[in-house]
This record gives sequence, C-alpha cells and structure tokens, in this order.
Amino acid sequence: METHKEKILAVCNQICKGTLMETLAIEYIDVGENFLIAKMPVNSRVYQPDGVLHGGATAALAESVGSAASYIFLDGNEFYVRGIEISANHVKSIKEGYVYARAAIIHKGRTTQLWEIKVTNELGELVSNCKLTTIALPKKS
Repeated sequence: METHKEKILAVCNQICKGTLMETLAIEYIDVGENFLIAKMPVNSRVYQPDGVLHGGATAALAESVGSAASYIFLDGNEFYVRGIEISANHVKSIKEGYVYARAAIIHKGRTTQLWEIKVTNELGELVSNCKLTTIALPKKS
C-alpha cells in the first residue's frame, strides 16, 4: 500500500510527462511537511557550450520544484500556481552526476509564496541558491 508521501511523489512525477521536466529528466524524490526535493542528471542535455551545467537548466529545476511544492502545499485542485519571479546565484560548476533541488517555504501567503531552493551536488555542496516567488490563482468554477 502506498503511503501519503509516495502518492504525492507519484503525482508530481506523473504530471511531468510530456513537459520540460521530462525533457530535463527531473524526478521528484522526497517530500516532507514543508519541503520538496527533486533531482536532475547532469549530462550533455543540460550543458552550456564548455561542458558544465547550464545556469538556465538549474533555474528550470529550481522553478519546477518550487512550483510543484506550491501545488502540493496549496490545494492544486482549487488554484493554478505560476512562478512570477526567480533569482539564482550559481556558486559551483558541475560536469556530471546529479544535482538535487530542495524547495523550502519561506513565506506561505494566501496569494503569494516565497521559496528558497538550494541546489546541491551529490556531495551536498552548494551549486546554486535560488529564490522563487509563486502566485496562487483561483480556478474559476
């Protein structure tokens, strides 16, 4: 029998089919009371021309995990979640392996949410520190 956590991760991974998240091979791997974690392989699909992880791919990972976290922690059946601002400070290069993005809530408002997303390598070293602001838009009946 699936646990609540496994169901959440299954939904997150299922909704990635046919999207940028599938193209980048982003996989949601852990969820808790106030966080969501995803991983992404670092390979030629996400390289910049000199063979290291592209900052844009890192930002796409961060926005994906932060937006998915908003969807989970708000009621995704009642709201559309949209990213409205993202910032990323890239502090370390990576050429292979995986990067892990952990989105943790900083502010959970009724309309806007602020997320901190730390992107780390397999050794737990910080690759990028990102902040994402999302907005919850009510679905019309």
